[in-house]
Amino acid sequence: MKEKKPIKLKSLLSLLLFISIFIYGNSLSSQEKNEEDIKVGLVLSGGGAKGLAHIGALKVIEESGVRIDYIGGTSMGAIIGALYASGYTADELDSIFRETDFNKLIQDEIPRRAKSLSEKNESEKYVVTLPFDHFKLGLPSGISKGQNVYNLLSKLTNHVNDIRDFSELPIPFFCVATNVETGSEVILDKGYLPRAVVASGALPSLFNPVLIDDEVLVDGGVVNNYPIREVKAKGMDYIIGVDVQDSLKDRQELRSAFRILMQISNYRTINDMKDKRGETDIYIHPDIRGFSVVSFEDGKKIVKSGEDSAEPFKEEMENLAKRQKKTERKKIPFVSNDTIQINQIKIEGNKHYTRSYILGKMRMRPNSQVTYRAFGDGINSLAATNNFRSINYKFIGDQTEGADLVVNLNESPSRTSLRFALHYDDLFRTAALVNLTHKRFLTNNDVVSLDLIAGDNLRYNFDYYIDKGYYWSLGLNSRYHFFETEVPLEFLDFTFGETPLPLPLNKIGINYSDFTNQLYFQTLLKNSFVFGVGAEHKYLRFLSETIGIQDEEASKVIFESTNYFSTYGYLRYDNYDNLFFPTKGFFFSGDFNWYLWAKGRNKNFKPFSIAKAELGYAFSPFEHFSVHYKAQGGFTIGSGDTTPLGFALGGYGFKEMNNIIPFIGFKPTSLRGNSFVMSGLTFDYEFVRNNHLNFTVNIANVGDNIFDKGEWLKGIQYSGFALGYGLNTLFGPLEIKYAISPENKRNEWHVALGYRF
Repeated sequence: MKEKKPIKLKSLLSLLLFISIFIYGNSLSSQEKNEEDIKVGLVLSGGGAKGLAHIGALKVIEESGVRIDYIGGTSMGAIIGALYASGYTADELDSIFRETDFNKLIQDEIPRRAKSLSEKNESEKYVVTLPFDHFKLGLPSGISKGQNVYNLLSKLTNHVNDIRDFSELPIPFFCVATNVETGSEVILDKGYLPRAVVASGALPSLFNPVLIDDEVLVDGGVVNNYPIREVKAKGMDYIIGVDVQDSLKDRQELRSAFRILMQISNYRTINDMKDKRGETDIYIHPDIRGFSVVSFEDGKKIVKSGEDSAEPFKEEMENLAKRQKKTERKKIPFVSNDTIQINQIKIEGNKHYTRSYILGKMRMRPNSQVTYRAFGDGINSLAATNNFRSINYKFIGDQTEGADLVVNLNESPSRTSLRFALHYDDLFRTAALVNLTHKRFLTNNDVVSLDLIAGDNLRYNFDYYIDKGYYWSLGLNSRYHFFETEVPLEFLDFTFGETPLPLPLNKIGINYSDFTNQLYFQTLLKNSFVFGVGAEHKYLRFLSETIGIQDEEASKVIFESTNYFSTYGYLRYDNYDNLFFPTKGFFFSGDFNWYLWAKGRNKNFKPFSIAKAELGYAFSPFEHFSVHYKAQGGFTIGSGDTTPLGFALGGYGFKEMNNIIPFIGFKPTSLRGNSFVMSGLTFDYEFVRNNHLNFTVNIANVGDNIFDKGEWLKGIQYSGFALGYGLNTLFGPLEIKYAISPENKRNEWHVALGYRF
């Protein structure tokens, strides 16, 4: 029998070690299970206005206690996701978007206060602007440049302006864009947050493409409208997705070309969702039927649909939250949006426009403190020049102590444009305008513009302007106006001719021609006032074809044919929020002409001056209700014999010229004199957006030398009252007024359609 070998001590120790490891491992596994921490990613799809449902879903997610560890979004999902990732709560986002005017945001509507005087005139004159370089008519790359969206996002994310890696945000974040040149997907997880988000939402044809790192980017929904796989790749264990994309429509819903094109463009994303939906652990699909990508006016309903669709998953999300460690969300203190201290200003990308020109348009200087409203107005003022395809900027540094501003410009390659407009009024009647504008004609800061106006009356207006901002700018203007109207005999000066009128007439029909040329210098005073001086040549010609007493072969009589030469000065201030239906703001205009010399039919000419001024004030005592007050006056200094240059009142809706001034209740040019005083009051009620009901009363005293003996204070000579309706449209204001006047003893209809030119 063999002798048993003793168990070696080494083997025994190994066995004990194995048992210890097994027991400890089971214990550790149990402990880890009790302290399980699931990482949750959030996917937010694109969908335009329908993306507001993301806010409602986020409210329920917050209430459930789920900790979001990563956010991936596209288009509107990128906008909501970026703001949520930067520290805003769902309720705060709801408040922000309720106060946002999306129509102004999307259309890139620049506040009127941010525009220069010339830019105000242009925006309230032309309806359509198209590129016309090399005599080839083109189309803009987008309806909007996205500047207002960029400005808003920059303001809302100023507390994280120094973060360039989006994984360092309170919640790590990325968004998706599309390289329009290659059709490839671009993940944006670094850079300047507002710029990345704008690129992700640059819907083709609506917004201009965005240039980032030499890539031309558009809406990420073109290639990936629901980036679930990219979120999973960030190490997420669980995915919550909110999908606001359209589903395929049937033949009953596809009743327009636009809907058919939208369906075709959505094929790829809708087909992709078949798999992506199954990969989503909690799939929230709000009921967005009946809403479109631009249904922002239904924002409250859309947010509610997001809440309703997320509510059934609340219990599941609460259980999910129990499987996560309780950690405080990374907080970044919000910086006050009231003011911003700008230390240094760096301009990049400018080739043709100087630094002084850009800073002058932005109305900014280094080492200065400005309000965010003033900063936004400065950016918008630069955008209003239409000299730049995009204006991107970023702040570097702690804004509580001051930050450096870096402005990156992408100059517009287009220098020539065609612009169009239509108009009808009491004086000029029907008119169609075609404008040719060319920038950088002789210098980098100049613009040449020609208006050609056809219709019942032929006209033109030529401008050449060298813009020097706060320095003295130089301008040249040449214009010709023609119209036919009835005027009182007092409007005409028969001393110019040799033959008296053979008939006792109160009124006479005349052809009115005005040819004016001006050379002027203009400058800005404290950002608001425009002051200018210049020299003027004016040729006036009045004739009547009603009677023929001067030439047996021509049935006409010429009452005026004289060249007048003068110097003049003017001062302008205008901060109305809307020129045609103002609800707030102040307006002032002062003009002084000194007529020095005349050559032509007016043989009795003696030097004289004409001064006139106008002021207006608008305010809103109640919501949707406004009051607008205007006062005007003018007088002649010196010889008052040159009646064709005197004041003529009457009519409504036309652009003022040669002291011909609108006055409700009378036909154009019905009232005349070498001096006048007038005031008017309009009560306006906007009963539906852009639809106005208004009541206007105006009073005036008009005559010769009414200020000499205080005659203008002795009572009201003329008055007019009007009830009107106005519609503010993209084609300009459409207005109709029914007017009465006790002195006129007849009713007048005043119709003005379109911008005035």
